[in-house]
Amino acid sequence: MNHNAGLYEQDVNAWAEGQVFLLKQGLTHALDVEHLIAELEDMGKSNLRELESRFIILIAHLLEWQFQLETLTARWKEFEAKSWRNTIIEQRAQLLFLLKKVPSLKSSLQAAMTDAYTEARRLASRETNVAADTFPADCPYSVEQILDEDFFPQVAGTPINL
Repeated sequence: MNHNAGLYEQDVNAWAEGQVFLLKQGLTHALDVEHLIAELEDMGKSNLRELESRFIILIAHLLEWQFQLETLTARWKEFEAKSWRNTIIEQRAQLLFLLKKVPSLKSSLQAAMTDAYTEARRLASRETNVAADTFPADCPYSVEQILDEDFFPQVAGTPINL
């Protein structure tokens, strides 16, 4: 194991700084190529995990909005779903920002949404204490709707006034 590989195991940030230094100096023969490849592969996976994570939270709150808002509003007149609305707005902003910074993720949107839906459904169920099968088995929203800043699902056939 060379010094670079040992440093990788001890302090990945110091190792990364060292790899940058070596690249800037043109000392490619001294690079820790094995770990550099692994880190680059992980970087792409990390972006995809963030995309899926954002989808999970956003879809869960869209489901809660659509399937629970009417019930909770009827139960508590003061319930306005502000926290759900704010989370939906924030997650959309974060997703759009991520796609702006990493445009290549656009080709993964449909698959990431599909992969995230099962967990989003479970999260919505846990957060609302409603059986998971209350929510559709497949995501009822398109990628375009999910990313549309003006889209909020209809509740009981009528859109909610925001």
